Amino acid sequence: MASPKWQVARPFAERKATIQSIQAVRTRTPKRTHGVAHMLGTLFDPNAELLVREHCRPHWSQAGAIVFITFRTADSIPREVLIRWEAEKQDWLRRRGLTGTTHWAHVLNTLSETDRADFHREFDRCREDFLDTCHGRCLLKQPALAEIVASSLMHFDRQRYRMGDFVVMPNHVHLLAAFATADAMKEQCDSWLHFTARQINKDIGEKGKFWQQEPFDHLVRSPEQYEYLRRYIEENPRKACLADGEFLYRKYYG
Repeated sequence: MASPKWQVARPFAERKATIQSIQAVRTRTPKRTHGVAHMLGTLFDPNAELLVREHCRPHWSQAGAIVFITFRTADSIPREVLIRWEAEKQDWLRRRGLTGTTHWAHVLNTLSETDRADFHREFDRCREDFLDTCHGRCLLKQPALAEIVASSLMHFDRQRYRMGDFVVMPNHVHLLAAFATADAMKEQCDSWLHFTARQINKDIGEKGKFWQQEPFDHLVRSPEQYEYLRRYIEENPRKACLADGEFLYRKYYG
């Protein structure tokens, strides 16, 4: 198997210039199409070809479709909380007569659109609310480390992918992106995680696991959901009661 091609490190001064350009673009006027800000990709098409990868949970990817992705640091959610959520997900389905002993991840995609939406609404909120308590060391609160992540996200923008809105929080990252092929999403996420972990560990003089290795991802299904997720990313620092300088936010204008 061929080795993945990781991103090449850039000098800190260049990374800083990239972040300055990210911050400057926030003052531009966004493009509008029928009342919705110009979208960076297409919406999920249930009738088009779809790639589904399964690990701890299913990961759906589709060429050109906008995807909402969350990375979190390895210490952001304690193991006991994750175990409790696993039991609660299984119980949620069992109480509705939707599963027996089958693991929830294998049942989820067989549910109706309504049941699946209810499930995601319940447990996505649990995860996001906990992340916003800023558990763990929250190293990404340091501007220099947040810049490493932001610079990496922007490095191949419009070459390997289209990068939309993103926010680097103290212990997690939210972003919207679109990839040219279904395979590209996993390859690029692996590259971001590997490269940024290596650079951050180098900067702080440590070794070991920095990220939880399996990101959360969700294909965007409607213009309303796209706008909701953009607002969610923008408002996340305020929701977590962060001060200026404790997060890094980039707004997409097309």
